Parts: sequence; C-alpha cells; structure tokens
Amino acid sequence: MKSTTEIANRFREVILNGTWIANTNFKDQLENLDWKIAVTPIQNLNTIAALAQHIHYYIVGINQVFKDGSLEIKDKFSFDFPPIQSQEQWNAFLTQFWNDAEEFASLVEQMSDEKLDDVFVDIKYGTYKRNIEAMIEHSYYHLGQVVLLKKQLTTTT
Repeated sequence: MKSTTEIANRFREVILNGTWIANTNFKDQLENLDWKIAVTPIQNLNTIAALAQHIHYYIVGINQVFKDGSLEIKDKFSFDFPPIQSQEQWNAFLTQFWNDAEEFASLVEQMSDEKLDDVFVDIKYGTYKRNIEAMIEHSYYHLGQVVLLKKQLTTTT
C-alpha cells in the first residue's frame, strides 16, 4: 500500500470512521448530537461546535494548499465562526465537515509518496507529511476534548 493511502486512511479514522486509536471518531461523536448540546458552553471551555468548526477550518485550508498551493488560513482566525443557531445549521455544517474531510483524504491518496517529502508552502512549515500528520494529531487532541465535553453535557445524574 502506498504511504499516501495509509496516511489518508489514518486521517479518515479520526474524522469519519475509525475506532482503532480512540475507539471513536468525530462523525461518531457528532452525527446525532443535538445542536443545543453542541453549542452549550461549560465554564470558559470551547464548545463542541467550536472545536468541530476549528478542525474543519484547518481541513478546508489544507485542502486549498493541496489544490492550488495557496495557504490562506491563519491561526488567529481558527476559532472565529458565526454561531450555530439551529439543528438545520448544525446538520449543514456536519455535512460540509464530512465532505471536506473526505476530500482531504482523497487529495492525500492522489499524491505520490514522493510528494510527502516536499516543502509545504514554505520551508518553515516543514513537509507535506509533517502537516498531514499534524492534522491527524491535532484532530485526535480535539476529539478527546469533544468526548469529555459530550460526556459532561449528556450524562444525567
């Protein structure tokens, strides 16, 4: 199996369909979640919706690099989103999240293994491989937060 196929599948595991590392994934955690729970804050922590939108922001930004080489996203904007105000908005966001995540994985699969060692936009960002792996690790980091928040918000005592 090509390295790009392996790394694309690792990305799919954390966002769309895996259970090997965390025994869950973003889609499993969010797909049937009521929007009111997703936007409910706990103290000064990010909401589930904000964390999901944050990960989606980076997926979209990296997809853009994969397609045309331009890096438009900025860390300082990675939590700036209009509030979700209905189940319909939440469902529409999730559909876009899943579609963009699958596009990310497909774009990685289409790369040659050699591309993984190429510079990602600028030497200061490292290689494509480093950035794809960082996206996977970053997603697992926030997936853990989503799981904990969801447990706190949905567990009745």
